[in-house]
Amino acid sequence: MRRRLLLTAGIASAATLAGCAGPRIAQYAAEKPVLDLRSYFNGTLDAYGVFTDRSGAVVKRFTVVMRCSWNGNDGVLDEDFVYSDGTRQKRIWRMKYLGNGQFSGTADDVVGEARGEQQGNAFRWGYTLRLPVDGRTWDVQFDDWMYLMDERVMLNKAEMSKFGIRLGEVTLSFVKRAP
Repeated sequence: MRRRLLLTAGIASAATLAGCAGPRIAQYAAEKPVLDLRSYFNGTLDAYGVFTDRSGAVVKRFTVVMRCSWNGNDGVLDEDFVYSDGTRQKRIWRMKYLGNGQFSGTADDVVGEARGEQQGNAFRWGYTLRLPVDGRTWDVQFDDWMYLMDERVMLNKAEMSKFGIRLGEVTLSFVKRAP
């Protein structure tokens, strides 16, 4: 019994430490160019991405056209996805700038409210997305990181998980169209 208790405590401690081991948004505070999310996501952007499973194999490729606008602290990111299998999807984010680099957002397929923070060249965004999978829906958690490379290009890496188990990753590049 004691051995089982020690093993359980060890596993719990390891899981807790692993959860704390990831990067923090403050690490990017001094990075350049400085990201202004409201400025970058304003206008039309094209995005190119892949979804990889746990093993790193590409499961789907996709493109996105984003039409973005802000009115003061309220923003709309209207996304049209086209996947490599021919399927299409639309997501409209309704975003709010809360001050001090903090953002919130909602979309029809997001459970509750997304929360995010920008510092330096980075933006971290956490949310639960309701995904259709084989005729059912799964609520999947996203830990979404974006890094501004220059005035037109931003890279995005998002880890997907369910019940704390890593399902895969989305890698995406945004390219802002010239005005």
